[in-house]
Amino acid sequence: MIKIEIRRPRAEDINELHHFFRTVIEDTFIKEGIGNQLEGLEAEIEYKKAYFTDDLASNGENRFFLLALEREKIIGTIEHGEASDLICKCTDNALKQLHEVGTVFVHPDFQRKGVGNLLLKNMYRTLLNKGIREFCLDSGYARAQNIWKKKFGEPSYFLENYWGEGYHHMIWKINVRESIGDV
Repeated sequence: MIKIEIRRPRAEDINELHHFFRTVIEDTFIKEGIGNQLEGLEAEIEYKKAYFTDDLASNGENRFFLLALEREKIIGTIEHGEASDLICKCTDNALKQLHEVGTVFVHPDFQRKGVGNLLLKNMYRTLLNKGIREFCLDSGYARAQNIWKKKFGEPSYFLENYWGEGYHHMIWKINVRESIGDV
């Protein structure tokens, strides 16, 4: 059994975290069959880097990351912040007032070992401590969508072929207390 530490990021984590984002996002694009979409891949990496920079610059006020580490190496991330422009656009601002939980990434070597559930459990506690009772979560990746459907049920919003033929986008509205038992 692996021993995992969950903690807030530090400035000295930036290079390792950038490498982690690239590793996970490249792996995801390949497994999703879109590994040839280099422009989208680079945009996704830059988007996550910007979220992390926002966390550091605001001391967790705008974006709030948690890291999962095994032997002092980053193996997972999760963050929350205001709902993304994509979520607001796709829901006609119906979820604008909610926090979004995102960047739920687990290193390919550690997937399906409970790291994601551990990160979620810690994020639930964080949200409740901040008085946040509901959040939203979205995904355009089929593999992640299957995980979220098992955990949270059918999405609140289903955008068929949003990313192209057969590539849907899904958005969930989630009650924290109801979801605590899922991890």
